[in-house]
Amino acid sequence: MPESEEPDLGTSPSRISDPRIRHEVGRALVWVGVVGAVALAVLIAKPLLVIFGAMVFAAMIDGGARLLGRVLPIGRGWRVGIVLLLSVAFFAWLGYFAGSTISEEAAQFPALIEGQLTQLAAWARAQGFNVDIGQLQNFAGNIGSGIGTVTRALGGILGGLATVVLILVIGVYVAVDPKLYERGVAWMLPRHKRHDFYITVDRMSQTMRRLMAGRLLGMVVEALFTYLMLAVVAPLVGIGAVPMAALLAILTGLLAFVPNLGAIVSGGLMVLVGFSGGVDMGLYTIFVYLFVQNFDGYVVIPMIAKKTVDLAPALVLASQLIMGLLFGILGLFLADPLLAMIKVALERRAEQAEIERQRDVASDGA
Repeated sequence: MPESEEPDLGTSPSRISDPRIRHEVGRALVWVGVVGAVALAVLIAKPLLVIFGAMVFAAMIDGGARLLGRVLPIGRGWRVGIVLLLSVAFFAWLGYFAGSTISEEAAQFPALIEGQLTQLAAWARAQGFNVDIGQLQNFAGNIGSGIGTVTRALGGILGGLATVVLILVIGVYVAVDPKLYERGVAWMLPRHKRHDFYITVDRMSQTMRRLMAGRLLGMVVEALFTYLMLAVVAPLVGIGAVPMAALLAILTGLLAFVPNLGAIVSGGLMVLVGFSGGVDMGLYTIFVYLFVQNFDGYVVIPMIAKKTVDLAPALVLASQLIMGLLFGILGLFLADPLLAMIKVALERRAEQAEIERQRDVASDGA
């Protein structure tokens, strides 16, 4: 009988000797890791978005503190405190103004929008279009609900209060001493990566400050011009003051924080309110909308875009739709800043790759 072979006691029973099987197992482990990473990202996406929102808020505070530093030679902590105090005072005034002046207009707003949509549906049906009035009424109800939410927010009743508080608290802590958290993140990176990290963070911070400064400037300009054109200029040209001018101005300014989509929504509301006062007033509100948006688009935005990241409008709109679908109103508001930060990071990565390529070429030539 042949002598039986002794088993290799030094080989682990879990060891795979076939290299092809080991290769497939390795690929399977990679896919498992990718799926796990995606699942983890989905699980913690909302907290990460809240943290990013805090970074955006901190950039706005930091920008205001740096601006004050040009005229007030005081410590950074004092400048941050002044910016926060002015911000609280502004929102307190806005809440009081919205609660005392805008509340009555906001109560009438849904009914006015619904009436205008009903008239629009009747006109469309008279022209031969098959329009369901019930669907338009539901649409009007959704608009009214959305406007009610905005005006309640202006009055102090904020939706998602816990999220807002977290963003504000984290943002204040970061704004007081941003270098502390920057060093903390850099400490977790390999030593040879820290220099590039500091450069990237510095560029991101500068871009974020300028982006938010431009956004705030655009909000103020659109709100101010809208109110002046609707409440002051309209009576001078013989049309009469447009109803709910203050409410429309505030909504236009707030929605200006969301590029593209915000302008479309605010313009639609303005035109609907305008046609409630007649054809002449409706045509005038269309003119006001086009004037304000063109002034912001051709004067304010280019002035800011020269010093900040230039984003393609279609790319911004796509990111807003995706982020809004995934994370709601918070994702919609943060889509543009997040896209800007991704672009800065990619530009820095391309710059590093070009430096490495030139270094390799120089070493080969030597």
